[in-house]
Amino acid sequence: MNQKKNRKKLDGFIRVSLITTLAIYFLILIGGIVRSSGAGMGCPDWPKCFGSWVPPTSESQLPPDYKEQYVAQRLEKNDRFVEMLRFIGLEKQAQEIENDPNIKEEQPFNATKTWIEYINRLIGALIGLLIILTLIFALGLWKIDKAFTYWSFAALLLVIFQGWIGSIVVSTNLLQWMISFHMVLALVIVCLLLFIYYRAVKLKQGMGRLDIDHASGLTWLIVVCGLLMLGQVILGTQVREQVDIVSREYAYLDSDKWIDLLGVKFLIHRSYSLLLLALHVWLGYLIYKFARENSVIVFWSKLLLGLIMLAIASGAILSYFGLPGWIQPIHLLNGTLIIGAQFIIWLELYYQKYPLEKV
Repeated sequence: MNQKKNRKKLDGFIRVSLITTLAIYFLILIGGIVRSSGAGMGCPDWPKCFGSWVPPTSESQLPPDYKEQYVAQRLEKNDRFVEMLRFIGLEKQAQEIENDPNIKEEQPFNATKTWIEYINRLIGALIGLLIILTLIFALGLWKIDKAFTYWSFAALLLVIFQGWIGSIVVSTNLLQWMISFHMVLALVIVCLLLFIYYRAVKLKQGMGRLDIDHASGLTWLIVVCGLLMLGQVILGTQVREQVDIVSREYAYLDSDKWIDLLGVKFLIHRSYSLLLLALHVWLGYLIYKFARENSVIVFWSKLLLGLIMLAIASGAILSYFGLPGWIQPIHLLNGTLIIGAQFIIWLELYYQKYPLEKV
């Protein structure tokens, strides 16, 4: 009876953690839409939007000097952030914020962009509630595996920290390295939630027949692939920043000309994808060679290779068709899905070496 009760609790936790993980991916997609639509500063303050929990629908609802007000608020917040950066020894980053003239610019009110950003924040708040729910379910598994509680609590702390970083992204007017850090932190949260979910699944299934030989060597290869892919995602956020600069110079017209002006980072980003493809083809070959046929790890290696090719295809569409806005969020989401698939393969290899006893 006790075992049946434990399995029921485990099933509940698996469902909640999976929903939370999928919700994080959905938030990343929405974040991509915010970025591609230029709505990142649709709400010039945080956590409220134009000083209200429900944003305005027209500029007439705002005071005449709203631009000056929100610039002053951002500068005050940035002063505190600069002090913190200096305290931890990041003098260069502190000076960059102090000397960035774009931080003092305020975009004119745009109802569409405001509500896109507002919806993004609402979904972020929902994620916070889901993380709390995940922690509550994890507490119910305390006697089964204390790791669920520890890691779920860590996820909650990271989500709170991510919310604060999001506020700094706004106050610094979408500063490039802050956006990159914001993206990397989102990937850390995704991987942590995947780890929690997958651990619960393995605890439910137990360890059966070994799926693959030479797991240790393949573990190092997937780690290398993951680190290289992380670099590609960070580089992609920097290319996106360059797109913003070029598009402003062209008054957001003639998007077919922007690609030629993106510089060396774009060329590296584009060519780098071929290296990633070659490495993942090699990884897929080794997994196919050493793994049991129709095993879980074979499935994920095939899916991973498909995601890599989809990323290249979506990148080609961006490059040759004038950076269409609809494909940009898909391209970003696909990059995060690749890292998720890589992490799941790593987990499969890890649990080959350190199996869990079935509940």
